[in-house]
This record gives sequence, C-alpha cells and structure tokens, in this order.
Amino acid sequence: MRFMSFVKSAQPAAPTPELMEAMHKLANREIQAGRMIDSGGLEPLANGARVSIIDGKISVLDGPFVEAKEVIGGYAIFEFHSKEEAVASAVEFMQLHVEHMPGWEGTCEVRAFAGFAGQ
Repeated sequence: MRFMSFVKSAQPAAPTPELMEAMHKLANREIQAGRMIDSGGLEPLANGARVSIIDGKISVLDGPFVEAKEVIGGYAIFEFHSKEEAVASAVEFMQLHVEHMPGWEGTCEVRAFAGFAGQ
C-alpha cells in the first residue's frame, strides 16, 4: 500500500542541523530498504500561492497567508504493507523531532493513497 505522510505545525521553524542529519539518516535507510519513494521539504508560505473557488469564481492569492493556523512543512511517500507500519514510521520520524528540536510541536498525518493497488 502506498502512503503519504506530511508534517504540519503552527510553529513553522526550520529544522536544526541535528534534526536534518537525523532525518537524512532515516530517509537513507528507508530508501535503501525500498520503502521511501519520495520526500521533500516545502518552501515558506511567503513563496506559495493559493488557488480557490469562491462563489463559482477562481481566485489566486500569493503568500504569505496570515490566516494559516498550521503549515505543511514537508512530505514523504512510502510503500508499506499496512497502516500500522505507516504509523510506526511516522512515530519514529516524530521521535527525531522530540530528540533534536525540543519545544517544537506539530503533527505528522498519515494517509493512504485512494485506489492504489500497489502497481
């Protein structure tokens, strides 16, 4: 099964060098094992844009978005056998934040791709 994990936080802070090193080690292990398909960090909201439909009309708003309560900082796509395996991976990833970025708070959401049959 293919899963996407993404990290959200109301405290969008750049990872510490120690956290970056730990994340790279974990990512390299997962790539070598054939579980991680893709991953990446996202640029700050100021560099983004939102395309919305409101009352049937499309509007484009350039960042930053002051009303944003949480920001998605990065994502990873994995191939796992089960949701439990995907959640265990997210727990391990978030533990790196506890160890290398004390005081940071956020969420790692794990979602399966709809209709993906493992091809």
